[in-house]
Amino acid sequence: MKPSIPKGTRDFSPIQVANRTYIITIIKTVFENFGFAPIETPSFENSETLMGKYGDEGDRLIFKILNSGDYLSKAEDTLLKEKDSLKLTSQISEKALRYDLTVPFARYVVQHQNEITFPFKRYQVQPVWRADRPQKGRFREFFQCDADVVGSASLWQEVEFVQLYDDVFSRLKLTGTTIKINNRKILSGIAEVIGASDKLIDFTVALDKLDKIGKEGVVKEMISKGITTEAIEKLGPLFDFSGSNLEKLASLEVLLAKSEEGTKGVDELRFVIDSIAELGLQTATLEVDVTLARGLNYYTGAIFEVAAPKEVKMGAIGGGGRYDDLTGVFGLKDVSGVGISFGLDRIYLVLEELGLFESVQLPKPKVLFVNFGKKEALFCVKAITKLRQQHIKAELYPDDAKMKKQMNYANKREIPFVVLVGSQEMEKNEFNLKNMNSGEQIACSLSELIKRVK
Repeated sequence: MKPSIPKGTRDFSPIQVANRTYIITIIKTVFENFGFAPIETPSFENSETLMGKYGDEGDRLIFKILNSGDYLSKAEDTLLKEKDSLKLTSQISEKALRYDLTVPFARYVVQHQNEITFPFKRYQVQPVWRADRPQKGRFREFFQCDADVVGSASLWQEVEFVQLYDDVFSRLKLTGTTIKINNRKILSGIAEVIGASDKLIDFTVALDKLDKIGKEGVVKEMISKGITTEAIEKLGPLFDFSGSNLEKLASLEVLLAKSEEGTKGVDELRFVIDSIAELGLQTATLEVDVTLARGLNYYTGAIFEVAAPKEVKMGAIGGGGRYDDLTGVFGLKDVSGVGISFGLDRIYLVLEELGLFESVQLPKPKVLFVNFGKKEALFCVKAITKLRQQHIKAELYPDDAKMKKQMNYANKREIPFVVLVGSQEMEKNEFNLKNMNSGEQIACSLSELIKRVK
């Protein structure tokens, strides 16, 4: 049977790994410039840590891990006969692969609260898993690059995150990105004004799909969730919101005048918009998008989403928001948090499509020692050890194969220097150093070889 990998996962070649490392290095550099420190959390968490934090749709996409051993032995016979998978899952699976990095981070903060200095600024670059339907830019295993601040309700954090997005994409030379921003309080205010406060989650989940399924699809989904046609009619202006950021804010002020929560959301949004207008951005554009909902239950304030340049058809390449009560579900109340994430895999695809990757040098030895046999190899390995101590990448061809094969290996890997040591060189304690670019070949001592190669 031909070997394969699961759908929605990928192998990465050396050049792909190098390109991904290039992106990650830039993101990490900017994170640290902005004062964030790295942490890591396990690939899998206890199920109760993850379940119920992402809404019904998110819960369905969490990969569950079967208990080890005879996992069916503790399952109730009635559930097995009824084939009730939802109830059965809790009895045969106690752990799950993490769905994102934010909920595990909230768990980390609560668990380590006595060791943390607040406000706590952390970044995290690790893989996550989602049982999603694979398609372009959507994978079942992918990396997230997150930065979060907990312990501060200051809106300057939101301003900094807009700047951080702009800085990363500028360094990646990815111009034309749009940082979309909204506020969950505005969405709550809209739901209140149209009389659908009890359907807030259904409302936001449907609204978040506007760019994917269009106005008709959103309306159809809202009706199926029990939101009345009368309430939906009041949303009319929302689907065609236009104008500058300030004009949109003015319209929202009028629409939400009777909603205290909605008005607070407009004020918070205005602070970020005004601050960025004063500070300026390098290459990105900040845009108020009142239909942006990011259908995750834990957002309570600002919501971010980054769109790729218009010439590339790609979903969001970044997103995040404020989650004032996320740590509360783990027992730590009144700790405000805000964070953003970069979609590494989608950013990779965008840079590749636009030809924006810089020429990446793959890791390779600077010197290859040709293998002429056991005695010669031992002599070479002693020299190689000295080179490596001088931080010179060097290796011995492992087999005493024909010279042509060994030289072809050096050429294919673009190794700049080759060393040839036979019995005569061993007697003289010399090394024949060949420059593969110029073809020049000289006999030299080990100390001279090190100088020339360096």
